[in-house]
Amino acid sequence: MVRAAVLPAVNAPLKITEIDLPAPGPGQVRVRLAAAGVCHSDLSLSNGTLRQPAPAVLGHEGAGTVTAVGPDVTGTAVGDRVVLNWAPSCGDCHFCHLAEPWLCVAADRAAGAPYATLAADGSALYPGLGTAAFAEETVVPAHAALPLPDGVPLADAALLGCAVLTGWGAVHHSARVRAGESVLVVGVGGVGLATLQAARIAGAGPIVAVDVSPAKEELARAAGATDFLVADGPAFFAKEGAKRVRALTGGFGADVAVECVGRAETIRAAWSATRRGGRTTVVGIGGKDQQVTFSALELFYFGRTLAGCVYGNSDPARDLPVIAEHVRSGALDLSALVTDRIPLDGIPAAFEAMLAGKGGRALVVF
Repeated sequence: MVRAAVLPAVNAPLKITEIDLPAPGPGQVRVRLAAAGVCHSDLSLSNGTLRQPAPAVLGHEGAGTVTAVGPDVTGTAVGDRVVLNWAPSCGDCHFCHLAEPWLCVAADRAAGAPYATLAADGSALYPGLGTAAFAEETVVPAHAALPLPDGVPLADAALLGCAVLTGWGAVHHSARVRAGESVLVVGVGGVGLATLQAARIAGAGPIVAVDVSPAKEELARAAGATDFLVADGPAFFAKEGAKRVRALTGGFGADVAVECVGRAETIRAAWSATRRGGRTTVVGIGGKDQQVTFSALELFYFGRTLAGCVYGNSDPARDLPVIAEHVRSGALDLSALVTDRIPLDGIPAAFEAMLAGKGGRALVVF
């Protein structure tokens, strides 16, 4: 028996209950979780913004220790410390052949197949984003369990599985921030804090953070922000925010904006706050009802670039060792992303805090 936070149905409250987890099958491994981050994507899965079969065990940002391996597994052994990869690439589809594993057509395949059952009645359970990290243990495809480089604390390593890879990749792969460029980060949650640290490591400056909560300023500055702006109403998103960013960036606007919210007004505001020829990377995941509009004339005149960004456009197998080196050197502080360390039954409160715009990353510690 394994304790887990189960989503009975879309928009239903999470239920802490026991599940039956089978032995790993061919090509699978079983992992005992050390920690799991509570990401806004989990909230989006629970409320139907993102599609996920239910009942399900959510959680996709996790790290732990392999306790069992199934047949045909090579390269992973019992006792290995691993980071869960919620978007493992197949290596053989069109996008994988283009060296774009973050767009792999098979990355979400595991999420659509039952992986465990409810102990109470034997009902089939689905793994949230294929990983089901809101549980004491999980079973995942072996290629979704990436070796954790030495020198990284196991619990904090959970953050590498989503927030850090996404923020790092947004800066280094999507926006390709260069030393000396100005960067705007909209939204100071877990991903926003990781983005700020990545921008600082890239040598960016000034680095401007924006959030609706004044309480986020201390977190943002500790992560690398040189300036902090409070988005204090519709006027900020309409025009005032762009004016204030230009005032902090020599009158031109930011070279790069990274949007970590996923709402129409924040995407539009981020784009408007960049200079002519500026680059905006959208990391935030919004609903299909969030429609962003631009005039044809302004698209021509400003010459800006607007790009989506999936999982930081990262290849986790390539990027984790690089990021780990920054963790070991002290340049990247994983613990600075965490504002709350909670038990499994603290996840509903963490969801409420995200809805209220409070804190950085909540980390479930097992």
